[in-house]
Amino acid sequence: MSLFLENTMFYELTVKGYIRVPPKNLGENLREAIMQTLQEEYADKIIPELGFILDVVDVLEIGEGVIIPGDGAAYYETKFKLLVFKPEMQEIVLGKVKEVAEFGVFLEIGPVDGMIHISQTMDDYVSFSKSGELHGKETKKNLKVNDKCRARIIAISYRDVTNPKIGLTMRQPGLGALRWYEEKK
Repeated sequence: MSLFLENTMFYELTVKGYIRVPPKNLGENLREAIMQTLQEEYADKIIPELGFILDVVDVLEIGEGVIIPGDGAAYYETKFKLLVFKPEMQEIVLGKVKEVAEFGVFLEIGPVDGMIHISQTMDDYVSFSKSGELHGKETKKNLKVNDKCRARIIAISYRDVTNPKIGLTMRQPGLGALRWYEEKK
C-alpha cells in the first residue's frame, strides 16, 4: 500500500523477522513486549534497504518462540508493518524551502531535507541576495524560505546512515517554486 503525502512517497511495508524479547519482558503481554522491542529497533531509524522508518504500525503475526541457550531471551518469528519514507531516483517531490544559502537551497521533503545546488535552482544566472533569497537575472524569479517547490531527486547517498544526502534539481519544465506557475496564469 502506498500513501501519497504532498507527492512524497510513503509506504506501509510488511516485514518478517525474528524479534528478540529479553528475559525481563517474558512475563508481560507478548504482543506489547514485541511491539516495544520493534519500536526500539526500528522507529526513527534509517535502514538503506527500507528507507527512513517513521513508525512501527502494527504486529500482524507472532510465531512460536525459540530460546537460544546462553542468551535467556526468546526469539519470535514476527510479521509486522512499518511506515517508511523511501525516496527514489527521478521521483518528483513537493517540499518547502527550509533554508536559502549562497550555495543553494535546502528543501524539506518528508522526514529529510534535500539540497538543491544553486546551479540546479533555475535555468538562469542565479545570485544570492543580502535578504537571503536567490534571484534569477533574466527571469526575475526568486526563491525564499517557506516557498513550496516541486523538484526531482537526482542523487541519494546513504554513505553516512546517520546523515543521508538527497540531491535535487528544479531545472526542468514544471519544476520550481509553485508560485512561479501561479504568477504565469
